[in-house]
Amino acid sequence: MSPLLVLSPLRLEARAVARGAPGIRVVRTGSGPRRSSRTAARLALDRRVGPLVVAGVGGALVPGVEPGTLVVADRVLDEHGAVTLKLPSAPLLAADLTSRGLACVVGPVVSVRRVAIGAARRAALASTGAVAVDCETAWLLDGTAAPRAVVRAVVDTPERELWSPSTLAGGVRALRALTAAAPSLQSWAAAAGDKTVLLAGPRSFCAGVERAIATVERALDRFGPPIYVRRQIVHNAHVVAGLEARGAVFVRELEEVPAGSTVVLSAHGVAPAVRAEASERGLSVIDATCPLVAKVHREVRRFSQQGYQVVLIGHDGHDETEGTLGEADGVVLVETADDVARLEVSDPERLAYITQTTLAPSDVAGIVAELSNRYPSVVGPPAQDICYATQNRQDALAAIAGECDLVLVVGSSNSSNAARLVEVAARAGRPARLVEDEAALRLGWLAGTSTIGVTAAASTPPELVERVVAALGGLGAVSVEERPLRHENVNFPLPMEVR
Repeated sequence: MSPLLVLSPLRLEARAVARGAPGIRVVRTGSGPRRSSRTAARLALDRRVGPLVVAGVGGALVPGVEPGTLVVADRVLDEHGAVTLKLPSAPLLAADLTSRGLACVVGPVVSVRRVAIGAARRAALASTGAVAVDCETAWLLDGTAAPRAVVRAVVDTPERELWSPSTLAGGVRALRALTAAAPSLQSWAAAAGDKTVLLAGPRSFCAGVERAIATVERALDRFGPPIYVRRQIVHNAHVVAGLEARGAVFVRELEEVPAGSTVVLSAHGVAPAVRAEASERGLSVIDATCPLVAKVHREVRRFSQQGYQVVLIGHDGHDETEGTLGEADGVVLVETADDVARLEVSDPERLAYITQTTLAPSDVAGIVAELSNRYPSVVGPPAQDICYATQNRQDALAAIAGECDLVLVVGSSNSSNAARLVEVAARAGRPARLVEDEAALRLGWLAGTSTIGVTAAASTPPELVERVVAALGGLGAVSVEERPLRHENVNFPLPMEVR
């Protein structure tokens, strides 16, 4: 791809950008729509144009955006508020700017024919949803096809008008910000280029997660807010935020729930002591425990009743592990094969193991092998405890990882099955990154990549994957290939209280 081209309307702006990244190609276009349109017409005829950035100063339209703040446009609007261009890679550029300590916001930039002066004019433009205003961007980028970005450094604000005494100081801060932003523009250009995205399938929501989320939604519809939920219903920040917006209240422990309220137990399951506490406090309980986790709880009780000492293979502190450990007295947690040597076993002939549902089969196999070596009579569940969705997502990623320069796992940091997907890619010898959403992508990861594998944890909404792929599309043309390894048709009935 051709090198980065930066378009700056004014000489001072062009010099500020060039000062921040010596060797960068900066073209002064002149200010206003007419000059900008002429520049755009020339660019449309130049097939060598590669990554393109409009960088200059602008005016803030919303309160709280101070002079020197960098506005990274995710959309370009005309003066009537119509979208003329979408810029999906804006979160990636903004993240790089923020990592350099620069004040930055992402939002629409509106382009007008004349400088916006006066509170009434600013308010009218702000009503379009724009964060900042300029007089060039919409015309400069009209008809261009290369990867594009827009960075405007704020000079004036609704509280500090353009012709106020503070303008000079605001201008100095804005130009310094443009200089400091130039290395990020180079990083953005280095990440730009056409890419192939391989989508592992299955990915995202599983049946247990869908059931848990639907349980909270149905409870809100049927009983009205607030509906209390103990712990995160599933381990995904976006899911939790969406349910909070509808009236769900997430608590750490039941003591935070007012007596007589309705509480939903999360998909990860709880210990019997939690259910007993809910009963004592007169809470109406709706149990959203995943049926596959409930199966593990039944196995603990069965083994314990038969006189076995139970070993739980899992991760300390995970919500699912905490619930399972509480199902019977004497359940011992083992996290690694090395832990097996430290076990205190009362009767080697009466030892049983069960596993957390979201582990990697390869990790479990190593621990089970060590248990079997030390305790040949050890027994396990009649069917593996690792859930079908965890297994399927790991297998699907393993099938494509070898073809990828980079693997992106979309999921929250506290998601066990998301962490295991990162490990699957690592075992295949491929770099992998766990990202909450598109804003967590980093330009440095993407430089030099041509094939990117994308998957998502079982607790990740599918739309987050779509947003990540769209952000990659802002860096160049993206060819998306679905790679389904298996198809899932599992459904779990909702709890009786919300059917």
